Amino acid sequence: MALSYPFFPPTCYSKALRMAQELTQMAADLKIGYETGHCMAHMPDLYLDIHNACVMYKMRAYISLVEDLRLRRCAYTREVRKLEVTLRQLFIIMGEKCHGDLVFTIYDCAALERPYHRY
Repeated sequence: MALSYPFFPPTCYSKALRMAQELTQMAADLKIGYETGHCMAHMPDLYLDIHNACVMYKMRAYISLVEDLRLRRCAYTREVRKLEVTLRQLFIIMGEKCHGDLVFTIYDCAALERPYHRY
């Protein structure tokens, strides 16, 4: 079936932007979730801004923290596993696949500790 409007596949930038938004929301939901809230409560808030040069460091650190959750039962829930896998995918996409397409406009690591609503 033909579409009546032009279809444009996502660019590396738009895919990374969408994934960052989804991951930020997913991490917030896990912190208040019934099955995951008890072990995710100590985790820092995750605010991903793909325009910030510190985002790669922030993702790598958060992946390590999620890996450390294996000592707790909630690390084996589907939602926590999905967060870890999706975060790794975004890290690879930004670091390898979109390396030349992304431009970091700011270098402010402290900005990744608070909500960012530029999207």
